[in-house]
Amino acid sequence: MSERSGTFIVTEADPDSAIVRDVETAQLHTLSANPDLETGDVLEATLAPEPPMEVTWEVAEIEDRRTVEVVDSDLAPTTQEQEVAAGTDVGDVARIERAGTGEIHVLPVPPGEVEAAAEDVLEDTETVARAARLEAVRVEVRRSAEEGEGVVSVRYLPD
Repeated sequence: MSERSGTFIVTEADPDSAIVRDVETAQLHTLSANPDLETGDVLEATLAPEPPMEVTWEVAEIEDRRTVEVVDSDLAPTTQEQEVAAGTDVGDVARIERAGTGEIHVLPVPPGEVEAAAEDVLEDTETVARAARLEAVRVEVRRSAEEGEGVVSVRYLPD
């Protein structure tokens, strides 16, 4: 087996070991030692298999380490996000590119399910993995349930 370089999210960490997940492939790698990682950390790193059996990994190099802040915003989705939601079917996700880097995901949901949908996004580790893929360091979740329409917007923001 050979080294693997990429972006990883730490899914579990204890003082002795950690589990990281490749954000592109979702492959899990068990680290035989924990080089001071915490659950939720995002790493740009190179992992190397540990001999002789190569069933665990070690961190060969960390190029970048960051955390992704996930924020439950008290702001409503923007007018643009509301308009995009109005043209999108419930259950679908509309993606809006941001100027520069990042992305906005707009989820139309039934008005009675807005809070539950927002909580699902806030608690889902895939939200952080997606942010890592988009090179975002902050995720802002906004919601609105007005005039019979529900909208959750997820803003993946750079520095």
